[in-house]
Amino acid sequence: MMKIIHRIRTPEAQALAKFFTLSHEIYLAPLVLTTFFFVSTHSAQAQIDTSRADSTPIHTPSNWNSHFQWTSIIQEHAGFSAPYSGSNSLQPGHERRLSITSTLFFGEKLWKNAEGYLNIELGGGGGLSNALGIAGFPNGEVYRIGDPAPVIYPARVYLRQTFPLASEEEELEDAPNQLPGLHYEDKVVLTAGKFSLTDYFDNNRFSHDPRTQFMNWSIMSMGAWDYAADTRGYTWGALAELIRPAFEARFAAVMVPTSANGPDFDHNIGKAYSFNGEVVQGFTLLDEPGRVHFVGYLNKANMGNYLQALSLGDSVADIIKTRTYNSIKYGGGISLEQSINANIGFFSRYSWNDGHTETWAFTEIDRSFQFGFQFQGDLWKRTGDCFGVAAVYNSLSPEHRTYLAAGGLGFIIGDGALSYATESIYELYYSAHFTSSLTISADYQMVLNPAYNQDRPGPIHIFALRGHFAM
Repeated sequence: MMKIIHRIRTPEAQALAKFFTLSHEIYLAPLVLTTFFFVSTHSAQAQIDTSRADSTPIHTPSNWNSHFQWTSIIQEHAGFSAPYSGSNSLQPGHERRLSITSTLFFGEKLWKNAEGYLNIELGGGGGLSNALGIAGFPNGEVYRIGDPAPVIYPARVYLRQTFPLASEEEELEDAPNQLPGLHYEDKVVLTAGKFSLTDYFDNNRFSHDPRTQFMNWSIMSMGAWDYAADTRGYTWGALAELIRPAFEARFAAVMVPTSANGPDFDHNIGKAYSFNGEVVQGFTLLDEPGRVHFVGYLNKANMGNYLQALSLGDSVADIIKTRTYNSIKYGGGISLEQSINANIGFFSRYSWNDGHTETWAFTEIDRSFQFGFQFQGDLWKRTGDCFGVAAVYNSLSPEHRTYLAAGGLGFIIGDGALSYATESIYELYYSAHFTSSLTISADYQMVLNPAYNQDRPGPIHIFALRGHFAM
């Protein structure tokens, strides 16, 4: 296993190698090999104590755990009429694409109130039109990766230290990146290493995970939140959290890529970084629980400016010529989740950013509003099944749309010209729960004015079949 890690020629790989040492490679390495295609449902889980008078299963503490997930999505759209196409356009002909991700999750208790986590991931396949041509891209398991060949990489490797503020504890179940047993309810938590900002921020329980819920980029998260990440959605940094029963606050300082949607991180951290903050407040409305999330961010990187690119007077606007380390991009959003009853949930998000600085990491959306509903299968006597329906409306700032109309390109959209209109997306899915480990989902999305261009209005009808296996 260490030989594999040392082949990853990046400075960050050294942290991964150190964590393997901490995690007793003597048993983690065989686990990687023997559980890649199969992980026992009892593997590394906590023991169950049924000795209580009420026979309620209680997890006893576990020093380590392992989990596995596999997700495969086949997605296609029919042909549509387009008078012209650019290098970043959704192709007007019929397309079908397959994506696959597979992840091994490992967790280990290191010392008092400290845990270490490691995720090894395999990703392969691609998105429609090489993940180009729609700002709210329809497959949340696909990022802007040029090579569709399967690749194994360390997705997450981080340490977590908890500082309890009170003695009250809650029982947590065995889950990926979560050791089972009693954990403090009131605490400060410090995390450092490689992770995704979306692991912690805007964690709306009705729309957050494209492996089991809505698949569209701008529905699974805040569309205008240009969260710092590499091409696959991960970053290196540190996170501090205050977690209380009905209130949460967190702040993260993380690295940014060297180029727009780039795979490499900018190590000039004095000039390039990202700050992200969130406050979450729980409440009760008509005897049903809800939460509201307030998110804000600031990115500083070697980014360009849309108005400066236009001022150069080139026949085709090129934002790359205006990049400077003095550039700052900022924005924020609000995310609401509200239970209507035990089986119906409502969610809504609004997000925005300054709109004049180049999109750097997520997708080209400057304003986004979404809302939707999630229905649990108990309503129709199919426990475990889930049905969701949502709508999202994405838009651009005036300077961003003018840049695209002048022939400019971003890293995900750019038709060579633009007749601007709001990009509207409607998604519905049905997830059928076949076993405790396997769900199969059917998904439909209708996209109007992809990449904000009413010259290529659609509607684009996108159908998908998703398989998800988790243990």
